Amino acid sequence: MPLYKIAHKQLELIKEQPFKYERDIQLLVENNLNTLFGLQFVRGEFQIGTLRIDTLAYDKDAKSFVIIEFKKGANFSVVDQGMSYLGLMLNNKSEFILEYNEKCNASLKREDVD
Repeated sequence: MPLYKIAHKQLELIKEQPFKYERDIQLLVENNLNTLFGLQFVRGEFQIGTLRIDTLAYDKDAKSFVIIEFKKGANFSVVDQGMSYLGLMLNNKSEFILEYNEKCNASLKREDVD
């Protein structure tokens, strides 16, 4: 879908500037998580066991962790990957809380997270 900006009461097409690397998208989003989604950045490249999460964030309003996975191209396994991340989060809640507390200099408790 094309994007436009308003210039002198006229629409002007905004030229697309594709990202060369997935990591470029990730860094841009991580640096602007609060502005884009109202989320608090916890950590990028967070690994538990064999699974690595691109970006771990926390939603203070929902009292829940948010996992963001970046895909530059099409990928058909995102649902399976999402289910794996959900299982990881449910089975390792204490690791997520510990990471949040250490990276964000906080004192989140288990009962503080839904």
